[in-house]
Amino acid sequence: MSQSEWESLCDGCARCCLNKLEDWDTGQIVWTNVACTLLDGQTCRCKDYENRAATVPDCIQLTPDTVRGLTWLPPTCAYRLVRENRDLYWWHPLVSGDPNTVHQAGISVRGRTVSEDGMALEDFEHHVVSWPGEEPGAGT
Repeated sequence: MSQSEWESLCDGCARCCLNKLEDWDTGQIVWTNVACTLLDGQTCRCKDYENRAATVPDCIQLTPDTVRGLTWLPPTCAYRLVRENRDLYWWHPLVSGDPNTVHQAGISVRGRTVSEDGMALEDFEHHVVSWPGEEPGAGT
């Protein structure tokens, strides 16, 4: 798969751009609705994708190798679906032909986040949500 083909797997939901918290004792990961400083909450795209690591050093680039080891990818993520040999959902732009169906289907983070800018790390726990890790239709 070429780099551009790999990148086209991203459906633009931006769930992976939400901050996650890990319990140090159990390793359990919980989602927050706190968005990365570079996330454009309206378009659900990175404001500086090419240079994101300079601003957000812990941003994880999703490659075939990294995807294999990530346990926190949302169940709707095309990278995860491909890894699990599952079909893409109907709203994925590669299936629907329309990049807006991810928003129309309510899968994206559009309108559901707060920015991490100016927020203390200890306040992230007040923004724990379950919807990013749920299958479509499982709740909000």
